[in-house]
Amino acid sequence: MTEQTQKDNLTKSTEAFGRVAVLCGGDSPERQVSLKSGGRIFKALQDRGVDVVMVDAATDLVDQLQTIKPDRVFLALHGASGEDGTVQGLLDFLKIPYTGSGVKGSAIAMDKSRSKLIWKSIDLQTPDFQIVDAATDLDAVELPVPCFVKPNSDGSSIATFPVYSRDDLKPAIEKVLAHADKVLVEQMIEGPEFTVSILNGRPLPGIRLETDNTFYDYEAKYLSDSTRYLLPCGLTEEKEQELQELALKAFDSIGCAGWGRVDVMQDGQGNFWLLEVNTIPGMTDHSLVPMAAKAVGYDFEDLVLELLQATGQEERPWTPAGTSTVTARAN
Repeated sequence: MTEQTQKDNLTKSTEAFGRVAVLCGGDSPERQVSLKSGGRIFKALQDRGVDVVMVDAATDLVDQLQTIKPDRVFLALHGASGEDGTVQGLLDFLKIPYTGSGVKGSAIAMDKSRSKLIWKSIDLQTPDFQIVDAATDLDAVELPVPCFVKPNSDGSSIATFPVYSRDDLKPAIEKVLAHADKVLVEQMIEGPEFTVSILNGRPLPGIRLETDNTFYDYEAKYLSDSTRYLLPCGLTEEKEQELQELALKAFDSIGCAGWGRVDVMQDGQGNFWLLEVNTIPGMTDHSLVPMAAKAVGYDFEDLVLELLQATGQEERPWTPAGTSTVTARAN
């Protein structure tokens, strides 16, 4: 099937989508990014003739859904309640198909420590870590330094701090505890950062992220115009293949489905280290999934339609390490 035929089929299927609700907003710290993602998705669907309504999930979500009666839901709800399996469980109960991962994959991906334990169990490299909370005696545990200190279950690099000395560790943890119950103290891997988007079972080209900030933080992700996105990412063909295979294995191993994004560091010896999986990545004009999709022939509207078309699919089964197949659509 040619690329143009695939796009034509997507366009013809818009009536079959029925009424689509774009869920966004909510009350997590990622609310503003979610509203931007949702607004852009809403416009793309509207421009393609889809019967679409935008829903702010901050209040009375059940009542809104029962009033609107959507046939499908496009989830653009970042952060807690949107990416942790909560809204997925609600939609399953209401029997409304939705984009992306189901309850299991969403819940595991949102819990960084659980994702990392699964990866370690199947010999996928991820930085060493420790979970601490308000009751932890920091003098009694060995914590890696230098390290990153971050919430265990939030995204967008909110309340994330690099720590280079043990004297700065406790203050950093206290800052994170103001936002989260559990804190992930994670070994710092020094080197380039990459991200790989997953689209319906295939990894897209990797993107190398460069910023003048201390690291790829919230400001660099969503606000700065100086952040550099290298696509092609500068790896050899062999190393990019390795990166894509690692990302797909990481995504599949925790039960994710549909689409998402896998963040990876590379150390000075060229080894890749898994950081986390994002099951509902941003879809703003600064976001990475649309960039990677554009590199293989999707404009934003085509991307949104393909994601919507995949609603309601089963969560992908676990794929044993070494058996994933990497395919990418050609330009």
